[in-house]
Amino acid sequence: MKHPHRAAAHKSMQLIAALAATAAVATHAHADSYPSKPIKLIVPYAAGGTTDILARIVGTKMGAILAQPVVVENRPGAGGAVGSAYAAKQPADGYTLVMEVESSHAVNPNVYVKTPYDPVKDFAPISNLADVPNVLVVNPSFPATDVASFIKLLKANPGKYSFGSSGNGGLSHMNGELFMSETGTRMLHVPYKGLGPALNDAVAGQIQVVFDNIPSSSGLIQGKRLKPLAVAARQRLKLLPDVPTYAEAGLPAMNNPSWFGLGAPAGTPDAILDKLNDAVRQALADPEVIAAIEKQGAIPAWTSRKAFADLIHHQNQHWKRVVDKIQFAKLQ
Repeated sequence: MKHPHRAAAHKSMQLIAALAATAAVATHAHADSYPSKPIKLIVPYAAGGTTDILARIVGTKMGAILAQPVVVENRPGAGGAVGSAYAAKQPADGYTLVMEVESSHAVNPNVYVKTPYDPVKDFAPISNLADVPNVLVVNPSFPATDVASFIKLLKANPGKYSFGSSGNGGLSHMNGELFMSETGTRMLHVPYKGLGPALNDAVAGQIQVVFDNIPSSSGLIQGKRLKPLAVAARQRLKLLPDVPTYAEAGLPAMNNPSWFGLGAPAGTPDAILDKLNDAVRQALADPEVIAAIEKQGAIPAWTSRKAFADLIHHQNQHWKRVVDKIQFAKLQ
């Protein structure tokens, strides 16, 4: 005797399996035809900055590889939170991408009481694009020639000198706080609306110190309008061969280059994410793209999707530890 309930259950399982198979075929078919229209790349920072420059370099080449233009759209505000939150809410169809960078996807979630997006749950990581060395720069007249003499001077004059940042809670601010915590020194923090004004005031001598990144500072360094004391990089830079890394200067905790990667809204199909990851891989292997990125003082850094997801997770944990260690009062 047949059991009607078992037969019905069996038919239901067959139907579910058939639907799943149909969905899988449809997804792969969609990926095969993807992209069929231009792709929008959200940059959550203003035009002309490091994030924007890297997005345009890589995006242009990806557009050629995918046979559809990758159109950069700048949506700055709130330290990257405005553009990131916007991107997270877009359809997960592969036609909206977003720059996932250390400041917006690892620092912000740990220095603000609440951000309008979750850096892990709301995004599907595609690949890192580039590592960007950070650099400690001072006014050329500043009476320190290396990190050791810089620390000695700060300790002898607590609170006398000031460092500028891109704004409260930004990466440049947090690097300054971490430096003071690691060295037992104290400087006055002066927040600006972006690193450009901070660098201008450092050149003018209104402030003495900026914790910057290489793309922003390289021209001023080459023109001897700012003096570099250390870089956050795995090894010394071709651009600044005489400048030691933080690790060489005895500050390994500071020796973390910034990262700039690419993501999509959570739920974007794996097949599309894989296609985009491969396009990034091809773009970052192109000699012209490599040269353009290196000209900015950055280092091309393709990763697998998993490796980039692991990096974001690791960096969130890193900045959580930093915020806890320095007892940073979270921002509203």
